[in-house]
Amino acid sequence: MDEVERAKEAAAQPTPATTIFGKIIDGSIPAKIIYRDEKCLAFHDVSPQAPVHFLVIPIKPITMLEKAEADDLELLGHLMLTAKKVAADLNLNKGYRLVVNNGEEGCQSVFHLHIHVLGGRQLGWPPG
Repeated sequence: MDEVERAKEAAAQPTPATTIFGKIIDGSIPAKIIYRDEKCLAFHDVSPQAPVHFLVIPIKPITMLEKAEADDLELLGHLMLTAKKVAADLNLNKGYRLVVNNGEEGCQSVFHLHIHVLGGRQLGWPPG
């Protein structure tokens, strides 16, 4: 199943109380964690699309960017700055891309807000 099909399937299902990312946060599913603080977690993607591909997720469950509230402003900025910090720690000094998939047509297959950080090679444009 490709990512488009996964996104369509995920969108057709009710959002579970705990997603795979929630299980990574609580430790019930292992992950290659790169960074963790009281607000977020960064870990390597299990299906990398670039030589370096990691995710940054909030500890607070926000299903998608569209559902973020004004109260989440500081958290959203923290996610971006964490992506920048981890990218620097992983020596992505020539550049990298941040991707946030939102909803079915945005190809979101896990309904817990997450930022993909991809780098380690020249990325193309347009993406997708």
